[in-house]
Amino acid sequence: QPCWNEYLTTRIEQNMVLKCTCPISECCAQPTAAFIRSIISSEEVIAKYEKALLRGYVECCSNLTWCTNPQGCDQILRKDGLGYGEACSKCSWISCFNCSFPEAHYPASCNHMSHMTCAKCNHGFCWHCLKPWRPTHKDYYNCSAMVSKAARQEKRFQDYNERCTFHHHAREFAMSLRNRVSSIREMPEIRTLTFVLDTCKVLEQARKVLAYSCVYSYYSQDTERMDIMEQQTESLELHTNTL
Repeated sequence: QPCWNEYLTTRIEQNMVLKCTCPISECCAQPTAAFIRSIISSEEVIAKYEKALLRGYVECCSNLTWCTNPQGCDQILRKDGLGYGEACSKCSWISCFNCSFPEAHYPASCNHMSHMTCAKCNHGFCWHCLKPWRPTHKDYYNCSAMVSKAARQEKRFQDYNERCTFHHHAREFAMSLRNRVSSIREMPEIRTLTFVLDTCKVLEQARKVLAYSCVYSYYSQDTERMDIMEQQTESLELHTNTL
C-alpha cells in the first residue's frame, strides 16, 4: 500500500492520474476512483484528484467549457450553440464558444480575432498556427517594393489599435468605478446607488462593443457597409463619452 500511495500521489501531483496505469509494465489496467480513494488518505491530494476528474469530464464534453474570465473563474458553462455564449452566472463574464479568444468579441468575427497582419510587410497569418492566411493571402510580400503601401498599412493599423486600446482602458475604468461604488454602497448612510451601478455596466458594455468595432472596421472590405458601421460607431462613441 505505501508504494501505491506514493505512485498515485506522484501521478496526481503531476496531473497525470487520468492516464496512469498499473506500474507493472505488462499490465494496462487503470486504477479506479474507488481504489484511489481507498489508498490515499491525504484530503489535499484527494481534492486535487477530484479536480482532475472534473477537468477531464469537461474536456470530454463538447457542450461544456470553462469560463474564460482572465481574472480567474472556476465556473463551467454550457455551450448553447449561438456562438457568443451567455454571461457567466458566477462572474458575469461573456465567453466566445467558437474560438480561443478569451471573451465574446461582437461585432468582430472569430476570423477577425485570429487573422493577424504584419504592419511592416502586410503578411497575413493565423494567430493560432502562425501559418499564412489563405485563400486571400499571397504567401509573402516584397517589403522593399511596397514601402509606401506598408507605411499606409502601418499608420492605419496604429490608428485602429490606439482607438481599440483606448476603449479597453476606458472599459477598465468603468469596471473600477463600479467596484468603488459597490463598496461605498455598503455604507448605511449612503442612499441607494443602484442607478450608478447600472450606468457603469452600460459603460462597460459600450466600451467593449466600441473596442471590437475597431477590429471589425480594420479588417472589413465592404465600403458601403463600413460607411454605415462608422456612422453607428461614431454615434455610440459620442453618447458613451457623454455618459
